[in-house]
Amino acid sequence: MIKKLAIVSTHPIQYYAPLFKLMAENNSMEIKIFYTWGQAKDTILDKDFGIERKWDIPLLEGYEYQFVENVSKQPGSHHYKGIINPTLISDIEDWNANAILIFGWNFQSHLKAIRYFKGKIPIIFRGDSTLLDEPSGFSIKKIARRVFLTWVYKHIDIALYVGKANKAYYKVHGLKEEQLIFAPHAIDNNRFATITQEQEYFIKKTKQHFQIVDTDITFVFCGKFQPKKNPLLLLNTFKQILQQNIHLIFVGNGELENEMKAIATNDARIHFLPFQNQSFMPTIYRLGDVYCLPSSGPGETWGLAVNEAMACRKAVLVSNKCGCSYDLIQEGINGFVFKTNDTKDLAEKIDLLAISKQQLQQMGKASESIIQIWNFKKIAEVIHKLIIA
Repeated sequence: MIKKLAIVSTHPIQYYAPLFKLMAENNSMEIKIFYTWGQAKDTILDKDFGIERKWDIPLLEGYEYQFVENVSKQPGSHHYKGIINPTLISDIEDWNANAILIFGWNFQSHLKAIRYFKGKIPIIFRGDSTLLDEPSGFSIKKIARRVFLTWVYKHIDIALYVGKANKAYYKVHGLKEEQLIFAPHAIDNNRFATITQEQEYFIKKTKQHFQIVDTDITFVFCGKFQPKKNPLLLLNTFKQILQQNIHLIFVGNGELENEMKAIATNDARIHFLPFQNQSFMPTIYRLGDVYCLPSSGPGETWGLAVNEAMACRKAVLVSNKCGCSYDLIQEGINGFVFKTNDTKDLAEKIDLLAISKQQLQQMGKASESIIQIWNFKKIAEVIHKLIIA
């Protein structure tokens, strides 16, 4: 008998659509995605860039899905009461699911479904939370949260952990080793592996416009210009470095944009490009030799842009507040990790990376090799084994 897996997620995102399509190709398992942010079917947007744009890659092709009505008065995936679906449980039951995979517990409907299906069908959980933002020392609030989360995770059977920091988080909240299965955080590596001649021409013309020559070393940040991503740290640190054959390109938009551009005034080594949509990101990463993610959090649970940059053969420089720093960066091999908000440490790591163009090319090859095992096929195989066993 074909097993049926119900998957509960808030809305279509670029990172999981290819995974769902791959899973749907398996003839021994049937999947259906229940999207709980029903309003997102017409507005697949990311507003944190300060603009409203729809992703320009297909997110709803190749798999079965349903947008469940969300009756929240303030719909969205940014708060607990933003996802309220009166029919979610009955919709899953009507589909006769044999198991359920839930992405995230911190929405009213998701937690309600976890509690309802406990003991009825196997509950698999996927999230990427870590302890990296947890304050040190004792506090009543910290203890209360730990007790609450331990209660939440008592309701799940299996947690698919995405990396070392995520696994440590689950263990602290009571999950046993046998309940934890590695399913790596991944992106569509194949989509980032190559670019077209037209995109190569864009890179050439952009570098000419920014007066970047072949012997220069270029650092790239692409993402939201917001405090969590900490682009100001990278910008201010870079300005203190006097080396003239290095450049820094910021790609994106957001609330810090005007401040960043004001600080960068009169420094010909610092450049800006606006938000670029998903189909063009493989080109954007190739503008530089090094991709830098200086996030300070709170809430930078992983940093999937690092996966994307590595798939583009780039060296990486990552804050230790990013969950990926504990899994993807091999110090001195494909990049470096620096201590968050530590200007001195960041500057030292930039200096190390700015020594040799040839060294960065070797680091980029190492990145490409490392990221190969962090792929959707591995996740799909893990889930299939759990459901079919």
